Amino acid sequence: MVTITREEYDRLREAAEDLADLQAYDRAMADLASGAEELFPAEVVNRVIDGESPVKVFREYRGLSGADAARAAGIHRVQWHEIETGKKRGSVDTLKAMAAALRVDLDMIA
Repeated sequence: MVTITREEYDRLREAAEDLADLQAYDRAMADLASGAEELFPAEVVNRVIDGESPVKVFREYRGLSGADAARAAGIHRVQWHEIETGKKRGSVDTLKAMAAALRVDLDMIA
């Protein structure tokens, strides 16, 4: 058993939290450098936050027409448009294909 002062305990705990933060930062930077993660401009994020269709926002960000995006996802352009405009929801498999075509995670558009 080891006994330390509360002050020493608090100092060690704070140092451990700082180390965990630095390690998380290093992992995030490595993911960015390797291409495993991507940063999006504030304009893109704000459009999604403001309620625009994430499918449309990321399609436009990628510079794709609706037809090109649908072709890349392997779905009909009308189906893409209906999902993008909220007229239809789309199955999980369809949304996965759309996310892959937009090069984003599924949770970014669903």
